[in-house]
Amino acid sequence: MAPADSSGQYTEDHRWMRRALTVAEQALFVSHPNPRVGCVLVRDGHWLVEGSTQQAGGRHAEAQALWLAQQQNIDVRGATAYVTLEPCSHQGRTPPCADALVAAGISRVVVGMQDPNPQVAGQGIAHLQAAGVTVQTGLLAEEVLAQNPGFCARMTRGTPWVWLKSAASFDGRTALADGRSQWITGDVARADGHCWRARAGMVLTGIGTVLADNPLLDVRAVSTPRQPVRAVLDTQFIISEQARLFNGDPVWVFTARADAGKAARLASRNVRVIVLPTAPNGGLDLAALFRWAGNNEINEVHVEAGARLQGALVAGGHVDEWVAYMAPSVVGDGQSLAALPEPLTSLDHAYRFQFLDAQPMGADLRLRLRHPGHWQALRLACGLTDRPA
Repeated sequence: MAPADSSGQYTEDHRWMRRALTVAEQALFVSHPNPRVGCVLVRDGHWLVEGSTQQAGGRHAEAQALWLAQQQNIDVRGATAYVTLEPCSHQGRTPPCADALVAAGISRVVVGMQDPNPQVAGQGIAHLQAAGVTVQTGLLAEEVLAQNPGFCARMTRGTPWVWLKSAASFDGRTALADGRSQWITGDVARADGHCWRARAGMVLTGIGTVLADNPLLDVRAVSTPRQPVRAVLDTQFIISEQARLFNGDPVWVFTARADAGKAARLASRNVRVIVLPTAPNGGLDLAALFRWAGNNEINEVHVEAGARLQGALVAGGHVDEWVAYMAPSVVGDGQSLAALPEPLTSLDHAYRFQFLDAQPMGADLRLRLRHPGHWQALRLACGLTDRPA
């Protein structure tokens, strides 16, 4: 429990902000490309109403909470609003939330983290204060950032938050030597993997995986109102026009070879072909790919690919996080987890991540790892200069 000040307000604020963080989880699969935000309205220590961000173009968390209050004839005048991310102050797809809070008579707003969006970035807080609303900021900001790493990364560095998803045996093999991989992990782990797909803006794979497995890459094991865009890295543009991916839902193909005729035929099936430059090694310029994704409002990229692409992403410094499922089995000779472009000459040169947690998934184990340098850079870019005690 967080320590209380003499009035007990500190403890109460933490209690309700944690509730707002829980409410924000309701937007996990929904809000893209907007951040996941929760809002809880409280008066005299009593919960009144709460809301989370709706689908793009719908109500933000604050507006949702106020709308629900109106629908239920709940008087919110004089209440405190606990909002995980700073209320917006500009007209976007929806009206400014700061204005809505003022108009509703909210007297105090507790903000988890300042919005890194340059269109907001403190202006919402200033707007509230100018209207006479008491504002407190920076409460549980680390947790708010952890809910929205992709949105915050896109706003501060211009590229999405990228994680790899892998499934491997205990001895680190993702498939048998002949490529067969169905199924190394069990049903629970595979369903959990679909949760990570569902929260992403884009699911990315390589042409090698498409040729070997002909996957759909959609979200099937969990309920979601929104499917992520599925994308293929195909430098030579050799993908078959009959690939299962091309089922009418949006698909992006990243390539270095223009073929106007093929691109036009695929466009009729809701496929967008993006021609990007090549890197010095002849492969597609991965940095350019992620810049393009950021410019097209992709917050989080979920990668499910073979060893070659995964190795290139790791070696290129593009991986922010890793979701790794480990089965309690030994396969022996088989395909590796990540094939680095060049062999390391020293263990000092190893690409290092930081373990976040380990959770059983049925008979399997899920490990989460994060690139510590990338996380610290994101924290600093969002103004989180001090680590929590």
